[in-house]
Amino acid sequence: MLAAERRREILRALNLDGAVRVTELAVQLAVSEMTVRRDLDAMDAEELLRKVHGGAVPRHARGEEPSASVKATQQRAEKAAIADVAAGTVKDGATIAISAGTTTTELARRLRHRSSITVVTNSVTVFDVLTSPSSDGADAPQVYLTGGVRTPSDALVGPIADAAIASFRVDATYLGVHGFDPEAGLTSPNIAEAQTNRALIGIGAHLFVLADHTKYGEIGTNVFAGLNQVDTLVVDNGLAPADRAILSRLIGDIMVADVAGQQ
Repeated sequence: MLAAERRREILRALNLDGAVRVTELAVQLAVSEMTVRRDLDAMDAEELLRKVHGGAVPRHARGEEPSASVKATQQRAEKAAIADVAAGTVKDGATIAISAGTTTTELARRLRHRSSITVVTNSVTVFDVLTSPSSDGADAPQVYLTGGVRTPSDALVGPIADAAIASFRVDATYLGVHGFDPEAGLTSPNIAEAQTNRALIGIGAHLFVLADHTKYGEIGTNVFAGLNQVDTLVVDNGLAPADRAILSRLIGDIMVADVAGQQ
C-alpha cells in the first residue's frame, strides 16, 4: 500500500471514530508501527490531524471550519495541478461561477488575464485575485461579487449572497468543497455556506468540483449535493485507482491532474 493510500485510510478512520491509535492502524494497514508514526508525523505537519501520544485526533472538529490562511498551506502542489486542468476547461466568452476555496483561488489566478470571460463569485479572495491591477496592464475578466456575511474561508454567504447568485445564469460552476464522499456527497462544516453552494450549483449548466485527494472521505456536518449532481470532478492523482472506480459509478467525468511523486 502506497503512502497516499495509507494516509487516506487513516483520515477515513479518524473521520469515522474521532480518534486513531498507532497500534490499531498498524494492524489495519498491515505495516509497522514506525511506518504509522511517520505517516502521522507527516499528516500533522500538513495540519490534516493532530498527533497525540499513541495516536491522533482531528485538528478541527467536524463542525469547525479551518481558516483560509491555514488551508492555503495544505496540498499546494495538488491544488496547483488541479487548477491547471480546470483552467483548460474554461472556454473563451463563457460566464462562470467560482466558489470560495483555496483550490478555486488557484483557478482564479490562471484566469486573471482571460478578458473574454465573466465571473460570478462569492469569494472575497477570488474577487481580489481577478480584479487586482496587473503589472503588465493586461485586461481582466468582468467580475461580479455577491454581498453577504464573511466566513473563515473568505466566502460571502447568507440570504444576500443567495439572492444575488439567483439573479445569474452561468455556463459552468466551479466549486471547492470541504469534503466529498460516495455516500454523504458534497459537504461543508458551515450551514450558511452549504446553502450558498446550493445556490451556485443551481445557476450553472455544468458543475465542476475541484478537490484534492485528501478531501475524499471527509464529511462535514452539512450536505449540499449528491455526487450524482457533479458533472466533472477534477482531482489529483493521489486518489487511489480503486477510489476513482467507485466515484466513476456516480460521476460521469473524472479529470485527473498529475502531481510528481504520486501514483
